[in-house]
This record gives sequence, C-alpha cells and structure tokens, in this order.
Amino acid sequence: MTRTAAWLLPAGVLLFAGVLASQGVAAVFATLAAAKWGLLPVSLFHLLPLVIDAAAIYVLFDTAAARGSWSGAVLARWVGETANSVMPVGQIGGPLFMVRHLIQRGIRPRDAVAAITVSTTFQTFAQLVFALIGTLLALHASRMPHHALGMSLLMGAGMLGLMLSLFYLLQRRGLFARLARLTARLAARRDWPKLVGRAETIDQAIEHTHGRGNRIAASFALSLVGWLVGTGEVYWMLGLLAHPVSWSDALLVESLGQAIRGAGFAIPGSLGVQEGGYLLIAPLAGLPSDVGLALSLAKRAREILWALPGLLCWHRSEQAWRRHLTCAALSE
Repeated sequence: MTRTAAWLLPAGVLLFAGVLASQGVAAVFATLAAAKWGLLPVSLFHLLPLVIDAAAIYVLFDTAAARGSWSGAVLARWVGETANSVMPVGQIGGPLFMVRHLIQRGIRPRDAVAAITVSTTFQTFAQLVFALIGTLLALHASRMPHHALGMSLLMGAGMLGLMLSLFYLLQRRGLFARLARLTARLAARRDWPKLVGRAETIDQAIEHTHGRGNRIAASFALSLVGWLVGTGEVYWMLGLLAHPVSWSDALLVESLGQAIRGAGFAIPGSLGVQEGGYLLIAPLAGLPSDVGLALSLAKRAREILWALPGLLCWHRSEQAWRRHLTCAALSE
C-alpha cells in the first residue's frame, strides 16, 4: 500500500459509512435484498465487457508471440480490475499489475508497458466520451435540476480532456525517458545510463504503438463498446431492485457514475466516492436516492465475486513466476 492510499483509505471508509448512514442502513439493505440471487447471473454478465476491454489491449500487441496471447490479455484485464476494486493500491495499481502479469506471460517488458499505457490512455478517452453521452442525455431530458450543473459537468469533462491530451503528448515526447532522467538525478544513481536506456526503449515501443493508427482506432472503439455494454449491468440490476428504467436512463446512471468513480481514483476502490456519486445521480434517472445507493452496493458485490477468483489467479501467477526466476537463477 502506498502512503497516499494508506491516508486516503480511512477517509474513503468514513465517507462510505457516512453516505450509508444518511440513507438508513436498513432501508438500503431492504432494497438490495429485493435482488436476491439475481446478482449472480448479473455478475456473470460482467464477463462480456471484461472480454471486450481485454480485446482493446490485445489489438495493440506487436510481436506475433504477443498477439497470440489472447488468454494473457483477458487474465491481465481481470487481475487489473481486481487490483482496482479490492486492493489498497489506488487506481494506478491496476495498470501496474496488468503490465506485471503480461510480463509473466512471456511478453517483453517494453511491449507490455506500451500496450497497457496506450490502451489505458484511450480507454480513458472512451470513458470521457461515454460520460459526455450521459451528460447530454440528462440535459436533453431536462433531468438536470440546474443547467449550471450540466455546464459544470461539461467544463469538468473539458478539463479532463485537456489533461488526457497532455498525457498523450507527453507519451509522444519520451515520457518514460524524461521521468528516468529526473529520477536518476534526484536519486544520484550511478547506473542511470542503463535506466534511461531502458526507458528510451519503452518510449520507442510506445511511439511505435501510437503510430499504428488502425489498431489505435480499434482499441478506442472496443473500449467505448465496453463502456456501452457495461450499461446492461445497471439496466439488469435496477430491474432486480424492482425499479426498472429505460436503456437511456441506465446509460445516464452508468456513464455519470463511472465518471464520478474515476474522479475518486486516488482512494482505493473509490470507496465512498462511488456511493456518493450514485446517490446524487439516481434522481436524474427518476430513482429514489436509496435505490442509487443500493445499486452501488450491488456493483460492489459483483466486484467482490469477481475479485476472489481474480486474487487466486494473481497469486498462482506470482508463484509460478517466482519458481521460474528461481530455476533460471540456479541454471546460471
């Protein structure tokens, strides 16, 4: 756990408890209980957007060996989601775990870093488009209590777009080599030429990946489809909670809810931020606030159901990797 995560996790727990208490624990869980065992098939539905998101990574693999690792992309995406959902590492942990898992599957480190860096960038761009769709739906349906709120959301999306664009430009201008040089100077490392050399190799792989326009477009399109397909989870869950909505309302709730969750990336699992977000968004879709909170808890339950085998997969992969390193060291 990073220091930042260690400080922010208790804050997230307190926020989660406060949001839950504001709606009444009994009322929220009574609403959640209406779903009964229906959450299990809804959880299985999540496999579809997960596979689509894995495909957005897979299309960016370069070498023939890497392109053949379809199962590696799926498992890496699964491990990354598990890290983001239940491990106290913050949202940055997911990409790091995905890179590590791909390397363990035999993909060259530079290719793994390039694929995850670029796919994460364009998945975030796709999420921005997804959030804009939800905002426009809310404005079109006159669901916003004040147009100023809608304009604030659009301005926030614009600022996020600028930050993403800056991150993209930095990638195209040797981001990792710049960071390596800065780190080497601050740490006064003697082996900085080797460190910078490795970073430059990663930058070259990232630039090569960005230069393949068709694959970039495919990755972005698959990521956007993944976000749109994920709307089905909200649509299904709200039906189980005895508050069915139209597909457009489900899209509104999911897109804005995911945007708010993304804004709380520094808090492990966006704990409390997600719950507060769904609490505020629910009325925009004509839902009681406690239903929005119950929806968030249902999504948490799905995350845990997927995270348990995900943690087992990650643990077994780590064990196999350590055995591999030990055997390689003994053979030298």
